[in-house]
Amino acid sequence: MNRRSFIQGLGLITGSAFIALQSDAFTKLKHGEAIRGKVTDGAKGIKNVVISDGYNVVLTDEKGNYSITPDVKATNIFMSTPAGYEFKTDYSVVRQYETLGSRNEYDFKLQALKRSDDQHNFIIWADPQVKNKKDVQQMMDTSVPDVQEVIKSMGKDALVHGICVGDIVWDNHALFPDYNNAVAQIGIPFFQALGNHDMDYRQGGDETSDKTFKEVFGPTYYSFNRGKAHYVVLDDVRYLGSERDYDGFIVQNQLDWLAKDLKYVDKDQLIILCLHIPVHNSVKNNADLYAILAGFNNVHIMSGHTHFNENNLANGIYEHNHGTVCGAWWTGPICEDGTPRGYGVYEVNGNQLKWYYKSTGFDKSKQMSLYLDTLNNQKRLLANVWNWDPEWKVEYFLDDQSKGAMEQQKGYDPQAVELYKGDKLPASRSFVEPRQMDHLFMAHFDSSVKKVKVIATDRFGVQYTATIAS
Repeated sequence: MNRRSFIQGLGLITGSAFIALQSDAFTKLKHGEAIRGKVTDGAKGIKNVVISDGYNVVLTDEKGNYSITPDVKATNIFMSTPAGYEFKTDYSVVRQYETLGSRNEYDFKLQALKRSDDQHNFIIWADPQVKNKKDVQQMMDTSVPDVQEVIKSMGKDALVHGICVGDIVWDNHALFPDYNNAVAQIGIPFFQALGNHDMDYRQGGDETSDKTFKEVFGPTYYSFNRGKAHYVVLDDVRYLGSERDYDGFIVQNQLDWLAKDLKYVDKDQLIILCLHIPVHNSVKNNADLYAILAGFNNVHIMSGHTHFNENNLANGIYEHNHGTVCGAWWTGPICEDGTPRGYGVYEVNGNQLKWYYKSTGFDKSKQMSLYLDTLNNQKRLLANVWNWDPEWKVEYFLDDQSKGAMEQQKGYDPQAVELYKGDKLPASRSFVEPRQMDHLFMAHFDSSVKKVKVIATDRFGVQYTATIAS
């Protein structure tokens, strides 16, 4: 696509999003009748493709045909894109669904990939959360080119997609087209999850809170496949009927749908489950979700919402709670726990997963911040290793002599305290405050030491080194 066509296309996607915001897309739904269609690769039908209305799940037959009677509450028919095929996109925003209307037939056309997708990459964006055009400009000037460079480093033939795990905007739905523009500039297929700031208020209860999101991005829960990985996006934000009043909860119809969807997934496949609010400590009915996931051997949950970075391992599941694209709401370079604003970068090889956290504006080798101060004629070293989990090792060296492991502790990042502590900081959004976290490491030593080095080794054996002048 040449530059002129690309720019014209961006105008179309921006304009269409504004039209969608003002349309009543679901007033002509036709229920009670079977919906039929076909999934094809050119002229050939594709069998065993999962089709769903969000309540029922069916497979295509030998010729690629399907038939489904949509639930009275269904608004979309969507396809769980099978492994080995391109994602259908509209200027990089994934569109693997059709909006139900007066028709009773919806076909899906797929294009086979030119290479195996057993090895591929994906990027997790959490909380871009733009409030105004100034925030949008920061996103376009910093986050977008950073992701472009990471994708470029993977090689021209790399298979890469992105998933935003919610809070695309900050209550300002008129900025959805600006997010779409950012995704188009990045140039990889992007999937979206619903965040609490992406919801409609003052329109009723939970069942109406996703109206605008659906008009722009489609279903709030769905699945897709790439290689030996099965991806699921869920909506775990339950609107409680008054403005900004919500909790973390996965409603029963989603859980029922998920159980049906996973019946067609092998137990040894890699499961990547993406949603907004962290499951392990903030979703009230997380036990119900864990029960459905029981028996799958390799499950990872991707979440956001908190504006800090934390990894949790429980119930045989690894949950990655990501630092945010916007950091502390676009007020400074770091999140409330000192994690630089950024995003997760993941590599899938078969059913195995590797990852690192990418700090915006820095090389991927930057995985910690070091701080040094003097206390009672001793020096104190602090290392904030933001993507730490229990499989990491954090060791320190004084004047090139190994001193072993640093002591883990809970505490505050010194830069976060400097930037955010107090009701007058930061000036633009003073509600931001430093957050205590457990990925902080400490050591004390004599003030005569001249050279200080920390080596953090992640669970994959990758070493990251940082030094600080004493």
